[in-house]
Amino acid sequence: MSLYIATEAGKKAPFFFSCTLFVVSSLVFDFGAKGKNMIMGDERIEVAFFDVETTVPTRSGQGFAILEFGAILVCPRKLVEQESYSSLVRPTDLALISTLSVRCNGITPEAVTNAPTFGEIADKVYDILHGRIWAGHNIVKFDCHRIREAFAGIDRAAPEPKGIIDTLSLLTQRFGRRAGDMKMASLASYFGLGQQTHRSLDDVRMNLEVLKYCATVLFLESSLPDIFTENSWVSPNATTRSRANGRASPGETGFSADRPSSSVKIETYVERMAEINPFNMARVEESLLSDDMEDESGSYSPGSSTTATESFIGCPDFLEPNEISIPSVSVSLAPFCRGSQKIQVLHDYGELQICCRRMKVRFGVSSKYADYAGRRRLSFVVDASSDLCQILDAVDNLAQKLSVDSGSSSEWRPVVTRKPGFMNYPTVRLNLPTVIDGNNSRWITEIYQKESSTTQKLVFSKFDVTELESLITPGTFVDAYFSVDSYDIQQNAGIRLVAEKLILHST
Repeated sequence: MSLYIATEAGKKAPFFFSCTLFVVSSLVFDFGAKGKNMIMGDERIEVAFFDVETTVPTRSGQGFAILEFGAILVCPRKLVEQESYSSLVRPTDLALISTLSVRCNGITPEAVTNAPTFGEIADKVYDILHGRIWAGHNIVKFDCHRIREAFAGIDRAAPEPKGIIDTLSLLTQRFGRRAGDMKMASLASYFGLGQQTHRSLDDVRMNLEVLKYCATVLFLESSLPDIFTENSWVSPNATTRSRANGRASPGETGFSADRPSSSVKIETYVERMAEINPFNMARVEESLLSDDMEDESGSYSPGSSTTATESFIGCPDFLEPNEISIPSVSVSLAPFCRGSQKIQVLHDYGELQICCRRMKVRFGVSSKYADYAGRRRLSFVVDASSDLCQILDAVDNLAQKLSVDSGSSSEWRPVVTRKPGFMNYPTVRLNLPTVIDGNNSRWITEIYQKESSTTQKLVFSKFDVTELESLITPGTFVDAYFSVDSYDIQQNAGIRLVAEKLILHST
């Protein structure tokens, strides 16, 4: 059993980071005057950085079980760790700890045999989290859900945060995708902080250090923006892979087999901010307004591939339709670029992201539309299950009402297409976002191909649409991992589905 409490009172932050305190404060507490007043007027001012390690589900419908909880309380004014807590957790069923789970975090059944159950540490976890600001990497989509589920499992009310700071979305927005996929391991490697251990206490401490380093870089760049930010949006470690041999080669355009390529240099700060998350398509001109569905084909140009890791298949950020509770779906207005707002779709604490397996392609890749920058808009049409339609219809209703209530006069276009005479065969369109990379345009959806028990990531060194047209053909089955985005452009509004990952089945 790993159970201890440590106090580091009086420890001073390194001088190197002292100049970044203001920057960090502006990063982590940028959630409005109300949040700031709560911090100043409440004695529980520490920020609770926390992380959970869990089992990895190996079959559909299987949930997560917490194996470890770790947290540090950090003074927001000095960035000093004031208290820490960590404990392994024994799940109700040790059989949930699969080989894949052990490979992910190294926690074996033997390691937790004598550990306390979550019910036995629930009081301490509640005391650490309740009424404080929560912070962590990807906690909105993962850790917050696991905490709520764990408390529900013991029939207790879950702790509630004063505010939430998700450093994954925060640093992606403010720091850009300089470290590739912006996962904690990638950020740690980018700054030379060592390898991520995937143990709770180590990870939260690394999270704080990464935040300090990012703030330091932003502080320097804000001091001399014309010098420091000239090429800062492209990671110096960015590499791509040649289709010919699969080896990394600097200076080429394309996907890395390990992480997506960095964002491209954009001329102004506002434009940078809008382009940081390429899956957010709200600025893209909505020219894909036609419901025309056609069969397009093209010649095949084979790409290279690399074997995908088993951990990808779990994809905990994405929920299958049977895991989505429609009453837990909500919409709200979120700030966007140039003072505008956009509708965001949420499920519980986090952004709604959906995984649908074995969706049948009805119509292949269409590329006849272009956005405001001349990039070809890529999309294809798939059959939609009744469960998915119920969810998307509910999202449509909520988002359309909010659109009208917020003063929009745009015509709302349903996300689910139901053609006369084919009402029992609804379809949805999956959009593949593209970005400009130098003089080229490339899609950024990660595409995998599954053959029997092997799943391989396809790596394209030449972004030729005919490659996609030959891969995504009518009748193909695809596992789609997509986000739910909104648009309101040229008097047309609605919800679009943005494909982030695709797994194409060969049979």
